[in-house]
Amino acid sequence: METKYPIVLAHGIAVREWRFFKAFGRVEKTLREAGYVVYTANTDAFGSIENNAAQLKTQIEEILRKEGVDKVNIIAHSKGGLDAKYMINELGEANSVASLTTLCTPHKGSRMATRIYNLPRWIPRFLAFWINLWSRILGDKHPDALTVCQQLQLSESDEIETLDASNEVYCQSYSSTMKRGRDDFLMSVPHYFARRWGEVETDGLVTVDSAKYAEYRGDCIEESLSHTELIGLSLKKKKRRKVYAFYLSLCRELSERGF
Repeated sequence: METKYPIVLAHGIAVREWRFFKAFGRVEKTLREAGYVVYTANTDAFGSIENNAAQLKTQIEEILRKEGVDKVNIIAHSKGGLDAKYMINELGEANSVASLTTLCTPHKGSRMATRIYNLPRWIPRFLAFWINLWSRILGDKHPDALTVCQQLQLSESDEIETLDASNEVYCQSYSSTMKRGRDDFLMSVPHYFARRWGEVETDGLVTVDSAKYAEYRGDCIEESLSHTELIGLSLKKKKRRKVYAFYLSLCRELSERGF
């Protein structure tokens, strides 16, 4: 079942399309094989929200011209959801987006980012320097790791910024919960600290509460799933089918809604 509008996968921090590395693992291929028109946005891995929103806008406008349509469906993971919201609200792209689905997006911020940013100033600056350097080598056009860390801090307000065009763009959100640190080696360290800070319902980086936005649909799958497993990284074979089935179900629902 095809969707009326193309699917655009918007990735989050620290990943990007690079040679044979796919920001969403085999998700794009799986959806294409099921008959969907799918693109993966190639924004900077460590670009600021404003920078990545501008890049996303340019790429979506190119997709619209190529496919001969006037809208897209955005499925955004992690910070990609913040980039997409900024693009819609601040860059005038509400008319180009039929739906926005955010997956484990830190709408209320991340405690990990807050802790790192509030370390003695030289530490985050030192880390940002090397992250920016390697990001440029790997293809980022405007990496700014320090600004990204600042932008991902916990919000002081319980209110989440909504879309100005909420009546025009259908918005929904999903979370995931990592129940055991051993489930994902990449997320085991941040998951350990998240538990120490009292964050029980977390995917290792983003709490369930922070991921809730607009029409909240719950966890992507019922069993333990980390922040990186959701995009195919460190994903074990027995869990792979369930994650891909989630994306297929998500796209099928968008099609049934007329998107």
